[in-house]
Amino acid sequence: MMVSLTRRYRFSASHRLHNEALSAEENSRVFGKCNSPYGHGHNYIVEVTVRGPVDAATGMVMDLGMLDQAVEKEVLDRFDHTYLNLDVPNFQGKVPTTENLCVEIYNLLCAKLDGGKGGAQLEKVRLEETSSNSFEYSGTAAGAELTHRERK
Repeated sequence: MMVSLTRRYRFSASHRLHNEALSAEENSRVFGKCNSPYGHGHNYIVEVTVRGPVDAATGMVMDLGMLDQAVEKEVLDRFDHTYLNLDVPNFQGKVPTTENLCVEIYNLLCAKLDGGKGGAQLEKVRLEETSSNSFEYSGTAAGAELTHRERK
């Protein structure tokens, strides 16, 4: 019996959407107010979903403490209260969109969670930027998928 477990976490970070390869006019057109030279911030909600068999001894898919520890180390400690453009090496030379951040979080957690005790594997990461915008990434063997959901 396979079951999915989703856990929510929160962190705050700021960024500026800007591509050095584009002119100032192009950056302004593409990124709008998100291209402000002063940047802007978000209170992100990240949902981490793991999937695996229910352990016969514990009745759980995964030890929540192990999941919390992985998310704290790989996500919260790395991104909380940072300016993504400057403070996070993986965003040097990359536009720190929430799409890219969602994929980055997935990749960081995948290395820590897949193949762990009990067989639970990372299924997907959902990152909510605002109450209107959220992004979901599941890097599957059949091909990675990024989904953008905007509430009306």
